[in-house]
Amino acid sequence: MVFRHKHILGIEQFTREEIHFILDTAESFKEINSRQIKKVPTLRGKTIINVFFEASTRTRTSFEVAAKRLSADTYNISASTSALVKGETLEDTAKNLEAMKPDIIVMRHNASGAPHYLADRCDFSVLNAGDGAHEHPSQALLDLMTMRQHKGRIEGLKVAIIGDITHSRVARSNLLALQKCGAEVRLCGPGTLLPTGVEQWGVPVFHRIEDAIDQADVVMMLRIQQERQGKTLLPSLREYAMYYGLNRSKLSLAREDAIVMHPGPMNRGVEISSEVADGPQNVILEQVENGVAVRMALLYLVSGGEQLEV
Repeated sequence: MVFRHKHILGIEQFTREEIHFILDTAESFKEINSRQIKKVPTLRGKTIINVFFEASTRTRTSFEVAAKRLSADTYNISASTSALVKGETLEDTAKNLEAMKPDIIVMRHNASGAPHYLADRCDFSVLNAGDGAHEHPSQALLDLMTMRQHKGRIEGLKVAIIGDITHSRVARSNLLALQKCGAEVRLCGPGTLLPTGVEQWGVPVFHRIEDAIDQADVVMMLRIQQERQGKTLLPSLREYAMYYGLNRSKLSLAREDAIVMHPGPMNRGVEISSEVADGPQNVILEQVENGVAVRMALLYLVSGGEQLEV
């Protein structure tokens, strides 16, 4: 397959075949991460700038590690060190970066659509590392990669996504990717954390975690994003943990071989108990490991893919 996308802005741009092609490419890169010398010359001479206007540990570091393992020249910009704090517009910042001739900008921004805005105005490739509550495509791809490794397939899997659906770009990207690949998705959360019109999303919506988890193959827990809520939408975190937190008892309702996922960072004792987070069914650190391989694949593919040396 020839990869024809200049930008990675959201899962909605991909077909099922393209999603599996990205995952297959990531599988080939995962082997590099287990070598004694974890570096290949694939993107030597390419310049990649990570522009993160929101806090990030896993995604930012993962993209940086991915770029450096492909031998790209990599630079990082955060909100606190950017000219935006001095009043510069996002477009002017982008145009100044463009004048430095980067090949790829990896961007996280608190405004939905910000990466799309840049992609429409600049010549470099843009990879969306999370835009507001809209999408987080690379997270969904690494999640699907992890599911496929454990289950051998995505089609037909029963996947329960539980928690703060309203503010979760991870939930939206996963929903799109899983639907495209033929999985059965279930959403669950308290009414105050479910978006208006969620019933029109074409998937079952539950208000009891026990109903959503029943016979699930994959249980994906989401963090409560209090920084996006602007107001208190829950009586207390303690009450949320009681009704929507995943513990061993609730997990027993899922299939015996079910896996537990979380995009991080985890709030132990809130959306997930330590006994589950550290238990045999959790694949959370595997998600992190697969994140490097997926992001290597995305950087490789938008840079020319099959025309490059691996």
